[in-house]
Amino acid sequence: MPNKAFNTLPNIYLVGPMGAGKTTVGRHLAELLGREFVDSDHEIERKTGASIPWIFEKEGELGFRQREQLVIDELTRRSNLVLATGGGVVTQLPNRNALHQRGIVVYLFAPVEVQLQRTYRDKNRPLLQVENPEKRLQDLLTLRDPLYREIAHYVIDTHQGGARELAQKILKDIAVNYSI
Repeated sequence: MPNKAFNTLPNIYLVGPMGAGKTTVGRHLAELLGREFVDSDHEIERKTGASIPWIFEKEGELGFRQREQLVIDELTRRSNLVLATGGGVVTQLPNRNALHQRGIVVYLFAPVEVQLQRTYRDKNRPLLQVENPEKRLQDLLTLRDPLYREIAHYVIDTHQGGARELAQKILKDIAVNYSI
């Protein structure tokens, strides 16, 4: 049963690299809070009727990022939400601003080795369909880690502990700062 004091919290937005556990942890977090859970990538697919790889193939990363920006703006205007974002959401300034200003941002950090282990079989990740996925993940983390940290209110290391345990840790950290 969700703690009623948590009802006063703003939306919670999970950011981080591919394979950090945003969707899995987000579902548990939403359940613990009694809130709706939304994955921004799934929302983009639902709205367009097309898969992320198809959008990347037909419109390129720029086309995808434009669609993503519209969805992020829309979702961050809703309430009582736990939102898992795509790994590249932070590459666009309007997304960073919307997330940071309209809710609590939690950066789920995962080292490259963990990301690789969790994503190596997933063909639904266009940016990893390269000869050396490990190098790509490292390059992406080098570029994006400062952006995740720039907007994060909390940073949680996800490579140890299960998803439910991580969701509980996030709530504990938030509860301390919000005196819940």
